[in-house]
Amino acid sequence: MLTIRKSEDRGHADHGWLDSHHTFSFANYYDPAHMGFRSLRVINDDRVAAGRGFGAHAHRDMEILTYVLNGKLAHKDNMGHTEVLGPNEIQKMSAGTGVIHSEFNASEAEPVHFLQIWIEPAVTGVKPSYEQFKFDAAEKQGRFRLLASPNGAEGVASLHQDAKVSVAALAAGDTLSYPLAVGRAAWVHVVEGAVTVNGNSLFGGDAVAVENESKLEFAASGPGEVLVFDLA
Repeated sequence: MLTIRKSEDRGHADHGWLDSHHTFSFANYYDPAHMGFRSLRVINDDRVAAGRGFGAHAHRDMEILTYVLNGKLAHKDNMGHTEVLGPNEIQKMSAGTGVIHSEFNASEAEPVHFLQIWIEPAVTGVKPSYEQFKFDAAEKQGRFRLLASPNGAEGVASLHQDAKVSVAALAAGDTLSYPLAVGRAAWVHVVEGAVTVNGNSLFGGDAVAVENESKLEFAASGPGEVLVFDLA
C-alpha cells in the first residue's frame, strides 16, 4: 500500500531568514495525522539565508541526520566538533544523554538548502556521538548509496535504530528497484525532480509511505533524486 504525501500539504514556516517545510508535525505545525512514520519523526526541508542560522540549542535521545542539497552548513557542538557540511555528505548526531550544537549558513553571500531528519532511537540514554562522511556523487548515480544503517560501516553513519537510509540520483529514462523485506516499511522522499514510484508520479518535496510491498520501482522522466528510509 502506498500513501502519498504531497509537497504542498506539508507544514510551512517562513521566518525570513529561515524558510522551512515540515513533512511531520514540528514546532508550531501540528497535525495529528502526521506525527511521523514508524521511527521516522522529522523531515524538515530548510533554506537558511546567507550568514544566518540556528544558535546553540539542545537535543537529547534522538538520531539526527543532516543532508545538504546546496550550499554549505557550519556545525559546532559541545563534543568539540567544528565542521562544515556540503552536498554529497551525511552528518549524524546521536543526541543520547544530551548535546548542544549550533548550525549556521557557512556563506555570507549564498543561501544553504538542507534536510534535517530525526529518527527515534531504539534505546535512550546513550553516550552522545558524531559522524560525518563524504562520498563521490557518482556513488549515488543510477543506484542506491547507503547513508546510514544500524551497524554503520566505512562511509556510513551508524544509527541506534533498526533503520536504513539510502539515496539515489536518477537521469532521464533511468529505472531502479529497491527490495523490501517482509515486515519492513519505507518512506520515500523526493529530493528533487520528477520520478514515479510503483507507477505513482511524484515531484520534488513529495513523499510516499509504503507498507505491505515487496519492492519499490523507480523511474525518472528527468534528473531526480530520492531518499529511501527502510524501517522496521
